[in-house]
Amino acid sequence: MFVMMNKILLAAFIISLAGCTANTQTHKLNASLMNMNEKVETATFGTGCFWCTEAIFDELKGVLTAVSGYSGGHVENPTYKAVCADITGHAECVQVQYETDKISYDELLEVFFQVHDPTSLNKQGADEGTQYRSVIFYHNDEQKQKADFYIKELNKSGAFPKPIVTEVSPASTFYAAEDHHQEYYENNKTSNPYCSVVIRPKLDKFKKVFADKLKSSK
Repeated sequence: MFVMMNKILLAAFIISLAGCTANTQTHKLNASLMNMNEKVETATFGTGCFWCTEAIFDELKGVLTAVSGYSGGHVENPTYKAVCADITGHAECVQVQYETDKISYDELLEVFFQVHDPTSLNKQGADEGTQYRSVIFYHNDEQKQKADFYIKELNKSGAFPKPIVTEVSPASTFYAAEDHHQEYYENNKTSNPYCSVVIRPKLDKFKKVFADKLKSSK
């Protein structure tokens, strides 16, 4: 997508910071698993349409769950219709539960910055509105520090033609989206034109760049 991204990110992500810890629940991950595995942590990202975001993060080794949902708004229990009407303040996002011994938060950030345009304000492709904003919802101070650091370094490097506008905000209540939005690409890739025209090309590019990080790779 951006010619210079690979070289810049490879350099930037060599710098290591401490791991992160979070507790946000999702309806996909059994609470007993969270208690048994102390190396499971939470990350929440918005890169535009959550159908795309979920399909991408769910492919990564170490990611246990990727749940589509809404966060960052001012209305309780928002619906997809209300969020799309741009009246709740929520962003479409994906909450990820991941094993830190298999994938790091730094690697998740690398994917985040590669798979969408973080310089586009409230717009990704044809999807437009504050619900499609580029956003990192951090779950602790270390996640915030990492997000801020990479944004600063990427802006300094000139990796993008315009300044990054990604919002970095504290994680608030995460509302899982309606059931039919979960695993949307997997369930609709042959029936919904959006999946074949928008999601599939994006997913194919992602798989080429991050081939060694995919669950399907050996």
